Amino acid sequence: MTLYFKHIKMLWKSQLQYRGSFLLLCVGQFFVPFVVFAGMYFLFQRFQHINGWQFSEVLLCFGMIHMAFALSECFVRGFDAFSGLIVRGEFDRILTRPRGIVLQVLGSKFEFTRIGRLAQSIAVLIYGLSIATIQWTFLKILLFILMLISGIFVFSGVFILGATLSFWTIQGLEITNMFTDGGRELNQYPLGIYKKWVKTFFTFVIPFGCVNYYPMLYILDRTSGHDGLYILAPLLGILFIIPALMAFGFGVKHYKSTGS
Repeated sequence: MTLYFKHIKMLWKSQLQYRGSFLLLCVGQFFVPFVVFAGMYFLFQRFQHINGWQFSEVLLCFGMIHMAFALSECFVRGFDAFSGLIVRGEFDRILTRPRGIVLQVLGSKFEFTRIGRLAQSIAVLIYGLSIATIQWTFLKILLFILMLISGIFVFSGVFILGATLSFWTIQGLEITNMFTDGGRELNQYPLGIYKKWVKTFFTFVIPFGCVNYYPMLYILDRTSGHDGLYILAPLLGILFIIPALMAFGFGVKHYKSTGS
């Protein structure tokens, strides 16, 4: 992990060489999701609730999923840009170094401008918490923290799976964005408002629903028995990283060197 933090320090310094550009990018990242938030605000101005979910409750889903996405984009950007390593033949160099491949790919790129997106999601989450009616307990606070960790692991898992495809397709595929950007946009609303097949897919295939929907039902006291399943839901999201890493390892074994 010492090497990982050295990578963070070096890339942080390099991105701050052009501070004006860095700050403008951060501001831009702040306002991009703000437009989405504005759309949600005006939607609830017209309709008081969506399938029984109030504005304050949806804000919690919005803030949580955007916060997890921002942190994943910042610290797991190496896997999102992994296809570039394949195209340029730089993955061969990674294979010759006496360090873990996953650690090196993680440290190859960080996107610190996502601080702007993170700040916006935190602001929305705080606002939602201030107007929501929640009877907090220690278990609910712990579950709330696990939701964020789960979200980071799910998004990271999708980035890793997208990187794995690059071993065969070389170029990155837009299908990854469909599950990262698309998953973020879809899960900023409660999963229960969608069709049953959508809910099933994002529960058992890519477990975004385990990030904010099922745990949120428990936090908002909307469960009807079997509370343990809702409490343990974030763990399924965290475990999603395991098959993703296994798939990446399979891809590494079948990688054909460029000979560079």
